[in-house]
Amino acid sequence: MSLSLRAFDSKGLMTLPTPPASPPTVHIVCPHCQTTNRVAKADLAKATDCGQCHQALFSGQSVAMSETAFDKHLQRDQIPVLVDFWAPWCGPCRLMAPAYEQAAQQLEPQVRVAKVNTEEAKNLGARYNIRSIPTLALFLNGREIARQPGAMGAADIVRWTQSQLAQHR
Repeated sequence: MSLSLRAFDSKGLMTLPTPPASPPTVHIVCPHCQTTNRVAKADLAKATDCGQCHQALFSGQSVAMSETAFDKHLQRDQIPVLVDFWAPWCGPCRLMAPAYEQAAQQLEPQVRVAKVNTEEAKNLGARYNIRSIPTLALFLNGREIARQPGAMGAADIVRWTQSQLAQHR
């Protein structure tokens, strides 16, 4: 014989128990296989791996992106995406590269830090009207919210990114 407990509201109608709330999650695109992963916000700071390819979703380094990968990250990532538009022949770009990597260590996993080579992804440079390099562009929910041309140091990149995000949240 089974006993079942039933609850009734003030009108005498049977109520169902409320299931426990699931933790808030965000979509994160894997920088290796481009699979979209659902990750609990509380787990972002942990070493979370992709459910498909089992590689780390964040490495503390910038991610080189093709046009296809860039579009996928903008459409699916539910964290801000910081992009360095650069070219290999650009002296200031090469000079800023180590600082950008240092900034990536500080900004990830709250921000996806990416690099787009405008020589390889010419359509992206044209689509986003990139006129000088290096140019940093910050995207939130798939749209550009800020842009900063010129080389910067790591502390300035982090400060600029956090300042822009604070204005748009």
